[in-house]
Amino acid sequence: MVDYFKTNIDQLHQQLVAGEITSEQLVTETLKGMDAIDPEVAAFLARNDHAIDDAKKIDQAGIKADQPLAGMPIAIKDNIVTKDLTTTASSKMLENFVPIYNATVMDKLAAAGAINVGKTNLDEFAMGSSTETSALKTTKNAWDHTKVPGGSSGGSAAAVASGQVPVALGSDTGGSIRQPAAFNGIFGFKPTYGRVSRWGLIAFSSSLDAIGTLSRSVRDSVPVMNTIIGQDDRDSTTVDRPAEDLGAKIGQSMAGMKIALPKEYLGEGVDAAVADQIKAAAEQFKAMGATVEEVSLPHTKYAVPAYYIIASSEASSNLQRFDGIRYGFRAKDVKTLDDVYVRSRSEGFGAEVKRRIMLGTFSLSAGFYDAYFKKAGQIRTLITQDFETVFKDYDLIMAPTTPTPAFKIGDKVTDPVVMYMNDILTISVNLAGLPAASVPAGFVDGMPVGMQLIGKHFDEATIYQAAAAFEDANDYLAQIPGGK
Repeated sequence: MVDYFKTNIDQLHQQLVAGEITSEQLVTETLKGMDAIDPEVAAFLARNDHAIDDAKKIDQAGIKADQPLAGMPIAIKDNIVTKDLTTTASSKMLENFVPIYNATVMDKLAAAGAINVGKTNLDEFAMGSSTETSALKTTKNAWDHTKVPGGSSGGSAAAVASGQVPVALGSDTGGSIRQPAAFNGIFGFKPTYGRVSRWGLIAFSSSLDAIGTLSRSVRDSVPVMNTIIGQDDRDSTTVDRPAEDLGAKIGQSMAGMKIALPKEYLGEGVDAAVADQIKAAAEQFKAMGATVEEVSLPHTKYAVPAYYIIASSEASSNLQRFDGIRYGFRAKDVKTLDDVYVRSRSEGFGAEVKRRIMLGTFSLSAGFYDAYFKKAGQIRTLITQDFETVFKDYDLIMAPTTPTPAFKIGDKVTDPVVMYMNDILTISVNLAGLPAASVPAGFVDGMPVGMQLIGKHFDEATIYQAAAAFEDANDYLAQIPGGK
């Protein structure tokens, strides 16, 4: 069985190019590893039965040195549409949905020769912070199976952290890549809004959603992100920019870099031990020659209510398409058209999805739009301006990714307000459309802690530079779940 704890994408690529291993062998070993590990972790919802055949085709075509993803196994969050492979969004509503087309990111990965080995679990329609709202299964944290993997990309994070795949795609609406990455001690990357096409991503909140990566190492993220970025005529929010290598600055000195540490991100609600890890990370950056100074992002305190009004409002609009008529779940024994709509949605959606639809519909309703949705949009502008002010003087912002390490399964899922507050340190980034990453930054009581790095719009390269430098200065990659 291939050991993804002891190898990386670049090493595997060199072996594939040299003929020391074939893609068929690599994919076969990956699937065997999934069979051995996943029954306990429960990261995957579906396995791609065509993966080995796809790998054989890559081998027959030959793998060249300039094809870093050719023949490489990758896992896909199950809200990203995959042709001829179930795409459920972890909902009863789409439990048996088999798309007839690929998301843009899937076409790009296929063109690069990457092999989709399976679809990973998530919070239903990406609404949640622990993967516990999934209607299909409960995924466990790779480090402690009694604890949550985070969410909503918990399945992708657990699949990578447990050594089943080297890299996975996730989506991030308010921290849904970074938070599970932090909980599982891996690297999670969210690009600038508009960098990656959302065409074929099942929409939650269209102005906030972004597709990114989860990987064990910083460098393993780069070839995937380089492959999936770019303008897409099918997504009008994508940005036309020249092709670039997002990892081009990896290895450059940190000397002279200015990093901001917002006081609001280390305040009330943040576990003292987590804050200590971030402060220690700041000292490491200083030792590398960077400057780290405290700043203020004063409108951070309004981020949670603004985010949940905007996200829920957009969700209530996006989820109208699930009506029991065209595709997806349809209630049985319905007698009227109203029955089709009401019962299909009542039975097909889970509690959290229905809660957000109702919150969003209320916020958009006549008489309440100005008081809620419009006001949330104004707060969003103020939060964006806070970031712009800081970035006039600093290259990066650093902060904890989450207020606490991973919590026990079942501890918080019944209290939606507590669950919403778990995203308090990540959602401002989505409101402002900025790139950000979570980097392993230590441990508290044996559980991983993540450091968040936030960059200027379209300056992903500086995030990768700092993240790789920090990773190289520590031994967190050598520490393995279960002490393997």
